[in-house]
Amino acid sequence: MSITVRIPPGFRALTKDRAEIAADGASLLQLIADMEKKFPGVKAKLFDDSGRKRKFINIYVNSEDVRFLEGENTPLDDGDIVDIVSAIAGG
Repeated sequence: MSITVRIPPGFRALTKDRAEIAADGASLLQLIADMEKKFPGVKAKLFDDSGRKRKFINIYVNSEDVRFLEGENTPLDDGDIVDIVSAIAGG
């Protein structure tokens, strides 16, 4: 199984400046675990110490916001595309 993960610019230092990476997992949590093995530090950017997704991070599976799917337990299939988007604040 191979999932394409699109990485936001602020995270690319962790992925050797790659905008896209391939990772595996039957669910979003498993995908994050695989990403963490390949690129240590990714999980800490996405989740806080209590294991909750950081508020400024949005994750989409095939353009669907995981908040409206099954959250971190959202199932994944071979060929899915996961977009990680970090919110930009300003005023």
